[in-house]
Order: sequence, then structure tokens, then C-alpha cells
Amino acid sequence: MTTDDLKKLLENVKNGNASIDDAAKKIIDLPFEDIDIAMLDHHRSIRTGQPEVIYGEGKSIDMLIPIVNAFIEKNENMLITRLNDSKAKQLETISDKLVYNKIASTMKFEPKSLPLTESSVCVLSAGTSDLPIVEEAVETLAILGNRYTKIVDVGVAGIHRLFSKIEIIREAKVVIVVAGMEGAIASVVGGLVSAPIIAVPTSIGYGSNLQGITTLMAMLTSCSPNVTVVNIDNGFGAAYFASIVNHI
Repeated sequence: MTTDDLKKLLENVKNGNASIDDAAKKIIDLPFEDIDIAMLDHHRSIRTGQPEVIYGEGKSIDMLIPIVNAFIEKNENMLITRLNDSKAKQLETISDKLVYNKIASTMKFEPKSLPLTESSVCVLSAGTSDLPIVEEAVETLAILGNRYTKIVDVGVAGIHRLFSKIEIIREAKVVIVVAGMEGAIASVVGGLVSAPIIAVPTSIGYGSNLQGITTLMAMLTSCSPNVTVVNIDNGFGAAYFASIVNHI
């Protein structure tokens, strides 16, 4: 339930278009719903302006099914991250309104699209191999009501590709930069635009990349002061924070 949903419900009660009992049924699970294996935070959208997101990795299909059913029953927007193909195929049998993005490893249920922001977020990656993290970020931005642009494969090995897109990047209110290897593109973009940069180190790279640790350290020591950094492969976290900034 969002703040707008709650206000509309209270207005309907005030105007006689809904009974107190009807209203009570809709808010009885606020602030959370206890379904034994999870406590679903239906109050989060009202409290923070952002809905709860389900982390799919580590949850069995037997755990995910009742969680998904609870969100569908409430007709609430839902995003699952880090969901593998096997679990996705089983969940798709619940409802044809569940949409799976195989590259992003995300699944969404979106009965109520949020109004889009006037401003936008630009998501760009150094390489095509970073696309799963880019797609995770894009899916998160979309369900949170953000306009966005996506630019892929503009890393420093062919930096002229980045320059060809610079005007598009400069139109964004926030820029998410996704990169593996040495992660240099985050500093480069930071030196070219006035927007805040959220850098996402990825685990893409050869041995001394250390599964993204080298990229993480490089981004943390960026000389561009408008660059901040999230955890390795955390496209969701970058997009969630970018959405908050973009909605200000």
C-alpha cells in the first residue's frame, strides 16, 4: 500500500464510498504481514516511499511461493532480485502477470505502474559482460517509476564510444556507472558531468581483478569527488539509491 492508496481509502470512508469494515480489511496487515517464513513489510511504501524488494537467492521455491502469492493477493507491486531460471519457471505458473528478465535474474509483478519522473537516470556500462548488473539496475529503476536511458559497452578501451554518448549522459539527474576490470570509467564519467555518479564494481575481470575487489578499491579511491560506490555486482542497490535522488 502506498501513501496515495491510503489517502484514497480514507477519502472513500469520509465520503461514504467505503465502510469502516472495508477499510479495516485493507489495512489490517499494516505494518507487516506474518506468513511464518517471512514478515512482509506492506507499510514500507508509506514509511519510506519505496516498496519492499525480495532477495531471491538463498530462498527455496517453497519459501518464494507464499511470498509471491501474498503480494498478488494484495495487488501490490513486487520485485524479486537474484532469481534463477528454475525458480522463475515454477513461479510463472502462479500468474501470467509475473514477468521474468532472464539477463537481470529479476521477476516483477506490476499491477499499478508508478507515474514516471520528469528527470531521468542514465545507466551505462564499460562492457557488454556487465549487462546482467545493468539489467538488474534498469528493472529496479523501472518499477520504482523512473525514466532512464541505458548505454552499454563504452569503456576506456575505446573511450571515443563514451564521448559519442556524452550529451545523453549529461541530461541525466543521476548516472549509474557499471564496470569490472579496473573500473576506470567511473572516474572518467565523474570528470565529465555535474550529476552524482553511483559506481557499481562488477566481478567481471581476469585473475587480479579478484572477483571485483580490485574494481571496488579503484572506485573507492576515485579522484572524481562526485563518485560514490556501492557493493560488488549490486545493481539493485545503485538503482534504489538513484531512484531516491531522482525523485527529489
